Amino acid sequence: MGKIKVTKVKSAINRTQRQKRTLEALGLKKIGQVKEHDATPNILGMIAKVSHLVSVEEA
Repeated sequence: MGKIKVTKVKSAINRTQRQKRTLEALGLKKIGQVKEHDATPNILGMIAKVSHLVSVEEA
């Protein structure tokens, strides 16, 4: 189980409430903000739901 860095690259304006909550649960509020998470199935599933709003890289 490795670490991944998740960066918010697009705005959540005009997105569904579910996508906004997913970004908030990942700890991302502002564009350009970076958070580091463990690569668990839960986190990877959340990232898959908002993959068009974030970028991911190995840490």
